[in-house]
Amino acid sequence: MKDFHQSSKQVKSDLKVLEEVLSWFEQLNQPSIPKKVWLQCQLALAEGFTNAVRHAHKGLPTDVSIDLEVTLLPQHLEMRIWDQGPPFDLEQWLQTHEHRMDAGAGGGRGLAILNQIADQLSYTRTNDNRNCLLLVKNY
Repeated sequence: MKDFHQSSKQVKSDLKVLEEVLSWFEQLNQPSIPKKVWLQCQLALAEGFTNAVRHAHKGLPTDVSIDLEVTLLPQHLEMRIWDQGPPFDLEQWLQTHEHRMDAGAGGGRGLAILNQIADQLSYTRTNDNRNCLLLVKNY
């Protein structure tokens, strides 16, 4: 693998494009990335995208875009998901909910799953009034 590979994609805010998102991600797979790490990142992408659609873009038209970016480096993968929803304090949510994850619940585990997978996780407001979910996974 080269020292650096980056790919980006813009999609509609619609759960129906999840398969397209995962197909795009699969094309980025490299032999140097351990299979377990790749599958964890695939799950993280699905969770992050689903959260953007269901929560950040709740009530917004489906043509409001979600931007995706994956950067592959020799030692880690960086994944960014930009949404156009209201600000959200991820750190506070994780602190108040980390011990209350209900395995039997039909939902509400996405952020906890992201936090378990990530070696670094952040959700920040950008200057253009979007939010960026950054997930870094070392391998």
